[in-house]
Amino acid sequence: MIQVTELGYVGLGVKDLAEWKRFAAEIVGLEVADEGEAGRAYLRMDYWHHRILLDEDGADDLNVLGFRVAGAEDFHGMAEQLSDAGVAVEIAAPAKADDRRVLELMTLNDASGYPIEIFHGPQVQADQPFHPGRRMHSRFKTGAGGLGHLIQRQTVGFEKTYAFYKLLGLRGGIEYRVPIPGAPRPLELMFLHCNERDHTVAFGMPGEKRIDHLMLEVDDLDDVGLAYEVVRKAGVPVAIAPGRHANDHMYSFYFMNPSGWQIEIGWGARPASQQSEYYQRDTYGHERAAPPAPKPRAVQAAG
Repeated sequence: MIQVTELGYVGLGVKDLAEWKRFAAEIVGLEVADEGEAGRAYLRMDYWHHRILLDEDGADDLNVLGFRVAGAEDFHGMAEQLSDAGVAVEIAAPAKADDRRVLELMTLNDASGYPIEIFHGPQVQADQPFHPGRRMHSRFKTGAGGLGHLIQRQTVGFEKTYAFYKLLGLRGGIEYRVPIPGAPRPLELMFLHCNERDHTVAFGMPGEKRIDHLMLEVDDLDDVGLAYEVVRKAGVPVAIAPGRHANDHMYSFYFMNPSGWQIEIGWGARPASQQSEYYQRDTYGHERAAPPAPKPRAVQAAG
């Protein structure tokens, strides 16, 4: 079976491109590459041309996931594999592949109808070392694990969602069953991996947006602490306090971005265990931030 090797890039739709570029560089530490295209910017994490594509289209949500296959043979084999399973696949025109800075590209939708792209041959700029947007102790961790992981909404249930992503070569299952006071059943979260990362995509968090959060991993624990300090000093809302996950052992925290969903900065994740197990809570920390207190109403003087 042909398998994707990593989550290579994500495409985000945003309302305020200028604010996102500032946030990406000054808060997250990503490198902003602006090539003069109206309403577009690229975010770098390593030698790739980009790992995150920003389009000022007003969506403030995830537009597309870009999964990599090893090469041309796997690319065309994947197209046949998906077509044989009844998935509608379109091989993109060369101009579309050029737009994504890859050699070949196919487009399709997942079981919930969300856009997916599969590609091979990303543009790697070996002559342009990654230059962070702010000071960092080390670098973002990509390599064989891809750009990171994300949780996205699914609308057709775990069974159909898993059946689709299994066609791409992802594997996994339920890793959290979180008790909810007053609810008849716990909240279940499903995590799927395609490489050494514990998970590349996950499902089960309720929400209005397609994406719940995007995790970016760093090579040095001090960069989690530094990011937390930068976020707090800038007045960016912290959504989930620092703590360690039970499933992938990641030490991390979450904060809000200009589109109203969360970025997670983490360090120290273990590789995928390749075996099924579940947890009811994290190892420690990760308390959710309380909603801001309502502002007091102005008192009118009696007249």
